Amino acid sequence: MNLLTIVIPAYNEESGIAEIIERVLAVRPALEGVGVGMELVVVDDGSRDRTGDIVGGYKGVRLVRHPVNKGYGAALKTGFAAGTGDLVGFLDADGTYPPENFPALCEQALNGADLVVGSRRSGADTHMPLVRKIGNFIWSNLITLLGGARVIDPASGMRVFRREILEKLYPLPDGLNLTPIMSTRAIHEGVRLVEVPIPYAERVGRSKLSVVRDGSLFLYSIVWTVLTYNPVRPLGFLGLVGTGLGALVAVWLVVTRLSGVTTLTPWGVAALFGGAVAGTAGINLFALGITFNYLVSLFVGQPIRQGLFGKPVFKTPLDRQFGWIGMVSVLAGFAVGVLALVVGTGAWEQSRLWLYLLGSGILILVGIQLVVYWVLLRVLDELSQRERLVQEDLGQ
Repeated sequence: MNLLTIVIPAYNEESGIAEIIERVLAVRPALEGVGVGMELVVVDDGSRDRTGDIVGGYKGVRLVRHPVNKGYGAALKTGFAAGTGDLVGFLDADGTYPPENFPALCEQALNGADLVVGSRRSGADTHMPLVRKIGNFIWSNLITLLGGARVIDPASGMRVFRREILEKLYPLPDGLNLTPIMSTRAIHEGVRLVEVPIPYAERVGRSKLSVVRDGSLFLYSIVWTVLTYNPVRPLGFLGLVGTGLGALVAVWLVVTRLSGVTTLTPWGVAALFGGAVAGTAGINLFALGITFNYLVSLFVGQPIRQGLFGKPVFKTPLDRQFGWIGMVSVLAGFAVGVLALVVGTGAWEQSRLWLYLLGSGILILVGIQLVVYWVLLRVLDELSQRERLVQEDLGQ
């Protein structure tokens, strides 16, 4: 029979800890019905009230104490280490998550899932506050966009997972951001993640979650975690936005010229320079994201993640085309600059010359940067394949 270790992190929860312990213990027969035994570990995370004393009064419940408060994530990791089950589950001490749903989560784990998340946003009855609904909607779509896999409730505090996947999920933070980081790491590590609808209730007592502070932490943590796996996703999306803005300004300028307008207003000049900066920065961010992907591959020893949208868009990776694109851009820049100078010394007014010289300079600079990135990426590509090539030569 499989054994499920259920971990409850508790910090100053004397008003609700007894109820949640009794509800968890009452689930034991239902768990045994699906072929799973249970052990319960409660981690008292430096509580200043009677939380630890109340937990200590229950036989068959393992109590682990932190001498000082270390944080939600730290308490969970202590509980994971203290347990012995091949399956590990956890839920909050405030009564918001239903332990009665653990058998359903375990069934999914026994059927092949590595990580099973109790989803509060999948149709079950939920009383989640509006602010949290908005936050979870944002985190869900952010992880889905940056991770390339659909995640409905990345911040859920009720989960069951196979102990063996902890090696893939660690390191995890000590704070409340453990759950979204666990989901983000799981989809990048290829962990089989399943979400099961669960009801959600109002917590007992005052919430410890700060919307602004913890929301900012969640955002930072998710983006930073993605950067350590697939940097081209966040940087590439920013690069596409910047390049798109630059292209829109360029199209606007061409249309304006073709319509007979040859003088820019102050706002027009500001838009032109803004577009030039956005476009140049966008191309650099995109190339930088690809470069970081090569570096991540070198450090972790895994194949380079290709494609901004989860799979390659071109048969030949775009970074391999940076060389000739850069050279064309440099030549085009020189051509525009020389032509503008020749025409400018003749019939043109000098006041019109700056615009074309600006375009020439941008084309030349972007072209040089693309060529530099092409050289850098080719070196990194060779380094990433060196070990494989050495083994092939030694095997001959």
